[in-house]
Amino acid sequence: MRSRWESRRPFGMSVAEKLANIAGEASAEFAHALHEAEFEASEEPSVPRDLTAAAFFDVDNTMVSGASSIHFARGLAARKYIAVSDMAKFGWQQLKFRITGRESSKDVASGKEKALAFIAGRSTAEFMELGEEIFDDLIADKVWPGTRALAQMHLDAGQQVWLVTATPLELAQVIAKRLGLTGALGTVLESKNGLFTGRLVGDLLHGRGKAHAVRALAAREGLNLRRCTAYSDSFNDMPMLTTVGTAVAINPDSDLREVAKARGWEIRDFRTGRKAAKIGIPTALALGALGGTAAAILSRRAEANRA
Repeated sequence: MRSRWESRRPFGMSVAEKLANIAGEASAEFAHALHEAEFEASEEPSVPRDLTAAAFFDVDNTMVSGASSIHFARGLAARKYIAVSDMAKFGWQQLKFRITGRESSKDVASGKEKALAFIAGRSTAEFMELGEEIFDDLIADKVWPGTRALAQMHLDAGQQVWLVTATPLELAQVIAKRLGLTGALGTVLESKNGLFTGRLVGDLLHGRGKAHAVRALAAREGLNLRRCTAYSDSFNDMPMLTTVGTAVAINPDSDLREVAKARGWEIRDFRTGRKAAKIGIPTALALGALGGTAAAILSRRAEANRA
């Protein structure tokens, strides 16, 4: 029996599903192209590369405390890029999400319309420059050290590390660059001649769109999804979490915590001072972040110690 996030209409995909796939494909295409360009210009890496494994991190409440879109909106309002009244509306939607732990499709659609309205006709270059300033001023100190350490574990193993978020791709790339990660998959805002048109390519990168983006990027980068790991705080990211071989719940909402416990997924909670709770095999992440040979050696040693 299919789960509720895997259900399909009997006569094909719905319009929403088609838009989610377009959004995922566009995000993967842009992210891959940027990564290729940066890789060609980079020096030989100091760490041997693990070519078929990667880690995918959600951003809001997973990598960063709170909603990155709200942090960016605050910065844009302070710089007179958007009206304070618009910032108040975004803040109210985020407050409702914090209280209920759920995102309303109506609120998502409303937020999308407002965001597209104020960005139409704006320069893409200016948008990225402001994004860099806002990250340094408002977001850098909101990065969860524990989640950042998990990302570094994958980087140290020679694996790619990608952010996957509904935040606009340009801003998501800023966060990834500042954190020294491989890149980011985000919502693609249509632009022409260096100006935003006020339209999306597909839809927000959300739910199924994130999963499609991960699959599309994996195909382009030659990744083996069974060797990949995904991290998220939200049940809404179940499509992405079930696309890879290892799923980890970070600061999970109640629904995701319940699923993680039932499936034996590891749970890390950095919202309190207590030691992170671990569900499932404690060494699963460590083994997943190592190359195949090293992981096999550790596994054999563990078996020998138990014998």
